[in-house]
Amino acid sequence: MKARKRQQGFNNGFRPAIWLGRHGQALFSSLGRLWRRPLGSFMTLLVLGIAIALPLGLHLLVNNLQQLAAQWDSGASISVFLKESAGEKAAKTLLNALQAKENIREVRHISPQQAMEEFRQYSDFASALELLDDNPLPHVLLVYPRDAKISAQDLQDFLRELENRPEVELALADLQWVERFQGITRILQRAALVLALLLSLAVLLIIGNTIRLEIQGRRDEIGIIKLVGGSDAFIRRPFLYEGFWYGLFGSLIAIALIFVSALALQDPVSHLAALYQSNFRLSGLAMTTVFSVIGISILLGILGAWIAVRQHLGEMELD
Repeated sequence: MKARKRQQGFNNGFRPAIWLGRHGQALFSSLGRLWRRPLGSFMTLLVLGIAIALPLGLHLLVNNLQQLAAQWDSGASISVFLKESAGEKAAKTLLNALQAKENIREVRHISPQQAMEEFRQYSDFASALELLDDNPLPHVLLVYPRDAKISAQDLQDFLRELENRPEVELALADLQWVERFQGITRILQRAALVLALLLSLAVLLIIGNTIRLEIQGRRDEIGIIKLVGGSDAFIRRPFLYEGFWYGLFGSLIAIALIFVSALALQDPVSHLAALYQSNFRLSGLAMTTVFSVIGISILLGILGAWIAVRQHLGEMELD
């Protein structure tokens, strides 16, 4: 008789208040189970946090390298040497024409006098320069493309365009440096993607195995629930919420690890940048990245729990 009443209770129609109550109860009861075994739960969450933090840290490294390339003067810069016959007026005219282009971020003019002063200051030939009758250095324009990640081919085409101008003697850019830096950045981006996929699988397996052990420990309880008419959805619900908590807390631990690591590296990186006359500072995670990591981790936790419960419920049906 009692079993029949419970069966009728399980078969009642959808009622929002009852549905929310059951889900709320499953949500907080699953959190309570994690709290009742703090050491085991903390160790599992720490492993999950480290697994999530590794690709996240590599992603942050790539972002900071790209920002560094955008700030670094020796990036995809172009040195335009004007002909000896080109004077101040020709240099200003070319400077204005280049500044009007949308694909150029900045143009700096270095006059022969400025170039001579810099050469005298940073070289050991100051006394020898006094013997020169006139200044042999030409006008120079330093051109910085707007796109810091400009491809080597586009940069080469722009060099040809500059050299075709009548007042330009030579246009140079460190194409090898650009190609190498962009190649390293692409490798790191691909490595971050591969690492994220592999460790996502690891997160899925860790959570699935943890839920599997939880199911085995509650096998008799699950058998009684099925005996009195409990549906698979009713049995599955608390385990799915447990996977939810694992994904949520694991991602929060990963974000905290990245934050602490970035904070620890901030001063050494700033000191190193200052030695190169740069104001570069490590940037943290964007909010979109933070929410994306949390969302993906929660989905992986729920998916791992769902796979584990589905497998074991199938085995219990066979038994």
